[in-house]
Amino acid sequence: MIVDRLSAPPVLLIGAVRGLYRESDAAIAELDRANPDHLGLALSPEEYEGIGTYFSDAEAETTVHLIENEKSEIRALTRWGEVRVPNPTAVRAIEWARLRSVPVHPLDPPEDGAAEMFTSSIGYVELVRRTLRERKLARTPPTATTPDDFALAWDRRLSVGSGSRELTLNRDSYLVAGARGVLEKSRNLAVIVDRERFEQVRSLLLAPKS
Repeated sequence: MIVDRLSAPPVLLIGAVRGLYRESDAAIAELDRANPDHLGLALSPEEYEGIGTYFSDAEAETTVHLIENEKSEIRALTRWGEVRVPNPTAVRAIEWARLRSVPVHPLDPPEDGAAEMFTSSIGYVELVRRTLRERKLARTPPTATTPDDFALAWDRRLSVGSGSRELTLNRDSYLVAGARGVLEKSRNLAVIVDRERFEQVRSLLLAPKS
């Protein structure tokens, strides 16, 4: 996990490895220390609603269906500890905020907006190449010595194409615009993103407003 306390804008930015349970322990500890008055998460509104309804403080577990690429990522991550789906950092952060009546803001685009971003960035050739990269990743995950290195290597191999890089930039720009909107009413905002998104989101937050 990686953490940075930005002063301008005033944001506690947390980048946690997706799925790894021990990362959620570290993220919750950071939230306890910072005690933010608003919490932003790299989730779509639909993902946030689903986690809140079916997983956060749920009495029974809900079945999660995974594609082969996701199964491979989970199997590879287990060398560093317990892995859960959906992302335990998001689940526990939502529970943390609810217990303290802290407003939670899903900052990723909604499903229809995400689909539009994808189709505008990923052309046919890039789609074919991306699909082949996903299949290769599922067969041979990257080797790494730490969870951070693994998350970054996984993303680099998947997002090597220009269309994929454009897609991630558009998605992160959307998140940062939403975070700036929350900052208009927050004195102490915390934002949690997947580890591989941390550097770009941090750069966009620090960049002057256009």
